[in-house]
Amino acid sequence: MQVLISTELAPYRIGSGQYIFLMAIARMEATTQKALSEKLLIDKTTTAKAIAKLEAEGYVRREADPADNRYQLLYLTESGREVAPKVQAALNRVKNKTRKGIADEEYDLLLSLLKTVLRNLSEQEEMPR
Repeated sequence: MQVLISTELAPYRIGSGQYIFLMAIARMEATTQKALSEKLLIDKTTTAKAIAKLEAEGYVRREADPADNRYQLLYLTESGREVAPKVQAALNRVKNKTRKGIADEEYDLLLSLLKTVLRNLSEQEEMPR
């Protein structure tokens, strides 16, 4: 799926590692990087790199949080708002390819099970060295 997504998103200079952040910011505008990491269950370093790339491409901007200047809120730029529906359409095309021959109920169960696995892995204690 990541190869298909990368191919679909190449015209927008968005890698398969960044689209999830772009779409999350589109849904949760005025969010912090920390909140984004927690919501997506992705480590802070990966989040920081992805946001920096989206910012460099002109899709995301940061603004000081008026409630607490120590934090910065993330917003889509005008370019980000323009590209988000195109990214969603590309993701829908890939999703439709993956669903071929799978009933809606089966697909929903698959997603539910994968989310459970992800939650289980994210709650796992640190491995001993």
